[in-house]
Amino acid sequence: MAAAVTTRTTELGDSRVRVEVEVPSEALEQQLRSAAAELGREMRVPGFRSGKVPAEVVLRQVGREAVMDEAVRRGLPGWYEEAVSDAGITTVGDPDLDLTDLPDKGSPLAFTIEVGVVPPAELGDYRGLEVGRRESRVDPQEVESELERMRESLASLETVDRAAASGDFVVMDYTGSIGGEEFEGGAGRGQVVELGSGRLVPGFEEQLEGASAGEEREVSLTFPGDYPAENLAGKDASFAVEIKEVKEKKLPELDDDFAVEAGGYDSLDELRTEIEQRIGEADERAIEGEFREAAVDAAVAGARLEIPHELVHAKAHEMWHRTSRRFAAQGIDPARYLEMTGKTEEELVTESEPEAEIALKREAVLAAIVAAENIEVTDEEVSEAMRAAAGPDASEKQVKRAMKRARAQGADEALRDDIAMRKAVDLLVESAKPIPADQAAAREKLWTPERAETPERSSEQIWTPGS
Repeated sequence: MAAAVTTRTTELGDSRVRVEVEVPSEALEQQLRSAAAELGREMRVPGFRSGKVPAEVVLRQVGREAVMDEAVRRGLPGWYEEAVSDAGITTVGDPDLDLTDLPDKGSPLAFTIEVGVVPPAELGDYRGLEVGRRESRVDPQEVESELERMRESLASLETVDRAAASGDFVVMDYTGSIGGEEFEGGAGRGQVVELGSGRLVPGFEEQLEGASAGEEREVSLTFPGDYPAENLAGKDASFAVEIKEVKEKKLPELDDDFAVEAGGYDSLDELRTEIEQRIGEADERAIEGEFREAAVDAAVAGARLEIPHELVHAKAHEMWHRTSRRFAAQGIDPARYLEMTGKTEEELVTESEPEAEIALKREAVLAAIVAAENIEVTDEEVSEAMRAAAGPDASEKQVKRAMKRARAQGADEALRDDIAMRKAVDLLVESAKPIPADQAAAREKLWTPERAETPERSSEQIWTPGS
């Protein structure tokens, strides 16, 4: 898709650039009418059906300047991505954006961007590199651990006529009070708890050990100072507990009958074989991922590039912001996460600078390979990636809608860059020569004067699997 913007880039030094951007009046007018149409779906104007107010009427009712302000707000993300693509830069960190006054009708929109960019890398050899690859091996203990996990999942609870011990389950009624007054949420009936699991307030489970069915006990404890319910945090409480039942967990025997119950296998040997195969396949996938990383790292080790610390710090911030958004999407408050770690955002960002530097070096080298190999991404490849991201249950209509939204936001260009990077990694992997992992590790420990004088090629700056 041809860019709707034109750009002019100026180097500012320290891996920062200024990009002057101009959005042509035709693209601006199209965005204006789109914003007016969207507003028209929410307006009610006499003589027009609800949600069917024409753009021309919206412009008269609301005013061109107000609609233009909304149009620019909606259009900026996409124009920014188009400008970055047109300028041929890979940005790092948050941009400083300066927007001029809104233009008159028929005039283009102008704005400038100042942002950090991934510096260019001077490639060394990157084809046919020797790269360590470990052999897949399934540890028999992993198979036994999986069998034990399956036994736990099929365990039964049987009522026993004896005192409860750690590892047993008790069925209980309880009523809690603070200062002699019952508190909200402090009572329960027929609750099942495993003694020793640590799921209840510290001290509760331990005071039930030795209790038998029909016995009543008083449990006294102090809620932790960081207890989620602030009205209970740090308070002394007592619980009147009545033990209804004591249950013992019974694990099934590890035999052919268990194999049938666990998944319809004919024998325990067949189940073991299936588990071993499954673990082996997962390990092969992990090895492939490690090998891909190692191939990129080998190309990075042979390249020359300098990355200013300010850029590394900006990348570390960018990584934290991505992590915090992922936390928020999972229902985890990033501020709460910081409290749990006992660190500030800036401390976490500083700690992640080594990872940020490695990520920047990888991006720079892969971008250089994309350019050197003239790697291109077709529209069909972008479409296929969008279909894969939409999931197997997404309809073609939903995929097209997602693609249209991505183009409007400029996200398709970012996706195109990601695909190009993956194709560069594919090129490295396909040409790499696998060598035993221990041989590769031994090479990294070798010291030579040349390596000592070339810190950017140090093995300490190469990502290892899991880093």
